[in-house]
Amino acid sequence: MKNVVTIGGGTGSFVLLSGLKKHPVHLSAIVSMADDGGSTGVLRDELGVLPPGDIRQCLVALSDSSDEMRQLMNYRFEHGALKGHSFGNLLLGALEKINGGFLAGLKEAVKILNVKGEVIPVTADAVNLFLDLKDGTTIKGEAAINNNSALERVGIKRLYLKPRARANAHAIKKIKEADIIVIGPGNFYCSIIPNLLVEGITDAIRASKATVIFNCNLVNKNGHTEKFTLDDYADVINGYLGGDRIDFVTFNGKKPTSTLVQKYGKKREFLVPFAKEDRTERSYKVLVTDLLSTVPQRYAKADMLAKYRAFIRHDFEKLAKIIMFISEIEENKDIIQKII
Repeated sequence: MKNVVTIGGGTGSFVLLSGLKKHPVHLSAIVSMADDGGSTGVLRDELGVLPPGDIRQCLVALSDSSDEMRQLMNYRFEHGALKGHSFGNLLLGALEKINGGFLAGLKEAVKILNVKGEVIPVTADAVNLFLDLKDGTTIKGEAAINNNSALERVGIKRLYLKPRARANAHAIKKIKEADIIVIGPGNFYCSIIPNLLVEGITDAIRASKATVIFNCNLVNKNGHTEKFTLDDYADVINGYLGGDRIDFVTFNGKKPTSTLVQKYGKKREFLVPFAKEDRTERSYKVLVTDLLSTVPQRYAKADMLAKYRAFIRHDFEKLAKIIMFISEIEENKDIIQKII
């Protein structure tokens, strides 16, 4: 059974893990711990707990519990003092308190939810995401960075965690043991890159013998990656990894409905472009296929971040299938003639 490590956070990891768990692999989900928005941000500020939101989504994705339990973990209160909070975030916060730490509380949550695979915080340190723009402005916090549309226009000087984050030793171990490492999809600067800022993570990925796959996002984010092509995404990831470490990039080749495209266009968020002729050579192979979900996305009325969430999404089964295909390429290279 192959060891597959995913690196990311938020909805992107939820979709990815929901598909991969149906395949015969051992899954280890390494999750960003820089979130400070919505319900997660309130709990961090008021209870002093580590951010539970992205961890909760991964736990739910990998849970083999009943549908009712999965729904319970994602349930958001719509009224009263708990309005906007998800039950799962509150549960993880309580488990952290009664078990004397986030990692100990997470172990209990894994038992309660009968999780298939492992959910691993990239760090157990309480950190915040910071971003310095080229005009001298410093933006503090994942939520503030996520809602700032000046990143691409002004230019990013530095993205970093404060205080310095030490990698979870178990995350390093799993990366070293991995056969496949999957990065993304997800919020590029707020869910994916923060994992690569934790000390030890990029060193472990570079040293790993695993095949590295980057799942390119479907849509660019206004003010963040508005002008990005597929190659721009891969270049930035490789830059943080310290070399040409990506082996494969997955790219959606099917267009969403014109209604959704127009809806995103009004926010200056456009489909990520890719043309193989843009470069004569690439250090990675690009697999273009239909990865688009056709299931309408709906969010709870009490979700404080609903207006920021994606309606154009990857299909979890299609995404898992292409990753499994890549994982078998080496064994089947004698029957494959060409991959772009």
